[in-house]
Amino acid sequence: MLKRFVPDQYVPSIFDVSISELKERGIKGIITDLDNTLVEWDRPDATEELIKWFRQVKAEGIDIVVVSNNTEKRVKHFSDPHELTFIHSAKKPMTRAFKTACNIMKIERNEAVVIGDQLLTDILGGNRGGFHTILVVPVAQTDGVITKFNRRMERVVFRWMKRKGLIEWEKEKKNNQ
Repeated sequence: MLKRFVPDQYVPSIFDVSISELKERGIKGIITDLDNTLVEWDRPDATEELIKWFRQVKAEGIDIVVVSNNTEKRVKHFSDPHELTFIHSAKKPMTRAFKTACNIMKIERNEAVVIGDQLLTDILGGNRGGFHTILVVPVAQTDGVITKFNRRMERVVFRWMKRKGLIEWEKEKKNNQ
């Protein structure tokens, strides 16, 4: 059961995801979370560095769909200026939004990756849907109310992963700071 929470990859940030490696693997689409994956949960707009990353990904012919459990207002405000397709109120870890993202991009699930900062929503949902999953260190050290609960649960899973030698999260966090 806990293996469903284990990401295929983990990196310090979205900027550490190798676009060239994704292309080599035949990836045509990125399904990404928004809050604490792309920007802090309370930051309304993309940073200049993130805007540059969006351009690089698109220039390489890879589509991006933002899949968030947040409200339409929040996700639309963030996504529209960058012409990003988005799915709001996604109900992750349910898999429907991930499958819908693939349909929007007209790709198969083996041609997509799911990137997010939460085990209980992004990684569990991506793994349940049969996607390659990439866990990133949360952009901010603070969270909204619901996410705070999820983070407590995640710590239990992280301890299990650490005991099994599956992930060294603390090392990633230290390298990122």
